[in-house]
Amino acid sequence: MATQPRDKTPQKNHPAKFTEKEATFLMENNLARIATVSARGQPHVVPIIYEFDGSYLYFSGWNLTQSLMYKQIAHNSKVAMVVDENPGSPTPWDARGVEIRGVAEIMQCHNSSYVRITPVKSVSWGL
Repeated sequence: MATQPRDKTPQKNHPAKFTEKEATFLMENNLARIATVSARGQPHVVPIIYEFDGSYLYFSGWNLTQSLMYKQIAHNSKVAMVVDENPGSPTPWDARGVEIRGVAEIMQCHNSSYVRITPVKSVSWGL
């Protein structure tokens, strides 16, 4: 049985562009859910606190390097994340959010690890 090669190559050199409304929404929020995938194809979703600089999304966290998410990113850099607001009631439905698909890179700064996400594609609703 052949082993699948690791996917560590970013799909694009430059991040996808966000609309002004999407960028504002991403800057006004900081809670997201990020999905990674195991070597066997099993998805894993966890909440994160992120920062957005207008192009890239960043996150770190307590014990990041020991997390399943971190290990899966090291194996497969493709991720998806959702930033949304709960409308509180399904009637009327006025949810807002952004889904981002991108490439995650493990970075180092002052002996600490963090993750930078380069958005490749985004879809928004309610903005």
